[in-house]
Amino acid sequence: MKKDYYKILGVDKKASKDDIKRAFRKLAHEYHPDKKTGSSEKFKEVSEAYSILSDDNKRTQYDMMGSGAFGDFGQGFQGGQGFDFSQFTQQFGQGGFNFNQGGFDFDLGDIFGDLFGGGWRGRRDTRGADIHVEIRIPFEESVFGSERKVRISHHAVCDRCKGSASEPGSKMKTCSTCKGGGSVKEVRRSILGSIATERICTVCAGAGEMPEKPCTLCRGRGVIEKDEIVSVKIPAGINDGEVLRLSKMGEAVRGGETGDLYVGVRVDTHPRFVKNGANLSGDLSVKLSDALLGAEISVDTLDGPARVVIPEGVKFGDIIRIKERGVPQVRGRRGDILLRVKIEMPKKLSKEARKHIEELKKEGI
Repeated sequence: MKKDYYKILGVDKKASKDDIKRAFRKLAHEYHPDKKTGSSEKFKEVSEAYSILSDDNKRTQYDMMGSGAFGDFGQGFQGGQGFDFSQFTQQFGQGGFNFNQGGFDFDLGDIFGDLFGGGWRGRRDTRGADIHVEIRIPFEESVFGSERKVRISHHAVCDRCKGSASEPGSKMKTCSTCKGGGSVKEVRRSILGSIATERICTVCAGAGEMPEKPCTLCRGRGVIEKDEIVSVKIPAGINDGEVLRLSKMGEAVRGGETGDLYVGVRVDTHPRFVKNGANLSGDLSVKLSDALLGAEISVDTLDGPARVVIPEGVKFGDIIRIKERGVPQVRGRRGDILLRVKIEMPKKLSKEARKHIEELKKEGI
């Protein structure tokens, strides 16, 4: 049965190698059997498509002759038997190898290295996970800045042993399982033959050594669970949807780098103003008489009232600027407030007012 490898990966026939690789990564993540959405059959199918389209020579053959040029790939790949993907992923996650089945060379380091941790040499996870939270602030705080408190629950470096996992004053000893290497080599039999793999030592977590006396607070883990109140400085002028990063405030791991805390900021809208860079924009309602004759009025801003001069003969849509009442900038400077004039038309006129307007009309005003 002929297969459309381009359709399987969801790419165009003119797709570049990078496009093909990106498509494969996405689908392999989605269909990986260890995931809830996984499917062994789909995973095998996208792997088959990738193996052909990622190789220039095989892709040329396929474009000319179709999938029939390569025989029954499915049988070659499975060896005529069920394929144990859970065992397979445990193996390829640590050791690197290349194999040939059914006429197809697979460099598993290239295909899966970027998908599941970026390494085939038994490297330990040397960085903790990042934490993501979201806060909501009033519009005024987005303009002037503020400080907020955020509660997080995470793994932090143990206060007692400082991450060493050893009771203070206790010595470290070589791990008897990995003999100080931090990893354990294994030879497993599979449908691909005997495969030598290397995995992180689970006894010492890849450190190669263990405390003679584990820390009594973290019980030899090097990290403890903590509920903390973290202060987050909101900078002046922050926009809705921006994300602040607090370095080293994420999840801690023994012997590795602590992840970061990312704080997403949502900003409430304001009934009168919107923020455009360093400036604040809004509408200014002006009486018809003030628009004709000019006036001086008081306008409420975010930090108190300001006197505004309405020039004689101002028109609808004109912009009136209130200097340095906008967003604070570096070196003490501030943006401006830009007000768009909206002239209020009277809904009802008195006899006297109508008389005066009719006189103005006669004068061509």
